[in-house]
Amino acid sequence: MVKNVMTCTLCPRLCGADRSNGKIGYCGAGGTLKVARASLHMWEEPPISGERGSGTVFFSHCPLKCVYCQNREISSGGDGLPISVERLCDIFFELKAKGAHNINLVSPTQYTDHIAEAIRMAKKKGFDLPFVYNTSGYERIETLRSLAGLIDIYLTDFKYMSASLAERYSHAADYPAVATAALGEMMLQQPRCAYRGELMERGVIVRHLLLPGQTADSKDVIDTFTSVCGKHAYLSLMRQYTPPKTCMYPELLRPITDAEYDEAVSYALLCGIQKIFLQEKESVSESFIPAFNYEGVLSHGTEQ
Repeated sequence: MVKNVMTCTLCPRLCGADRSNGKIGYCGAGGTLKVARASLHMWEEPPISGERGSGTVFFSHCPLKCVYCQNREISSGGDGLPISVERLCDIFFELKAKGAHNINLVSPTQYTDHIAEAIRMAKKKGFDLPFVYNTSGYERIETLRSLAGLIDIYLTDFKYMSASLAERYSHAADYPAVATAALGEMMLQQPRCAYRGELMERGVIVRHLLLPGQTADSKDVIDTFTSVCGKHAYLSLMRQYTPPKTCMYPELLRPITDAEYDEAVSYALLCGIQKIFLQEKESVSESFIPAFNYEGVLSHGTEQ
């Protein structure tokens, strides 16, 4: 298990912050868990959300800092409430009681040590829903290995194959190499998809959010997906890119076009990808971004 002791090495930044003694990491997180929302979520891929929803826990902070992030108030702003590992375990059970099909851990990287402890605690109490690791893809292999046997589904982004784009938009030129290696480890842990009815219980889903004007890089991502995953994972091609209200990069201030999306879809099909999720044009909407209002974070009867 990767421990956040003395110096933090959970993410590829390797910032070395002594988070256990009050220091703040590159991600913005300290030594205490912070969560901005815990609720049922209907807008994930169909075998994740199902009919009742995915039990989604949105963690505060993020090591990647993408300039176009839709959840920037929690990823960069750090909005959220501090909770204990014991409270996180309780949240898992509360989401199950609400009907959740699974527990969906969103932006978990900076808290993997806490999360692993909470999962083990829940399993000792008989918790039996699948755990979904919903990540940017910017992961250390060592950290992922510490989660082996705890995570059932990897729901991972694959943002870029261009180092220059990764540096420009996420300040992480190593993202392509890191994400490729991380995806390989995810596939080693979950080499096949398994289902209960129409719901996924084990497997890997790779999300790629198309960016305006970057269809060529999207094709490179699709090539990498095919090489690493073969026919044993899902590709989710996302058209929900929402231009930020302000941004220093003018090329990001427009949504992707129908032609850009259709070209990427056609290329994926040409590559023989059969396990694929597509998004409708209506997904380009602020209404698909949840309100980070601390729903489900506080224990019952606790005042904010």
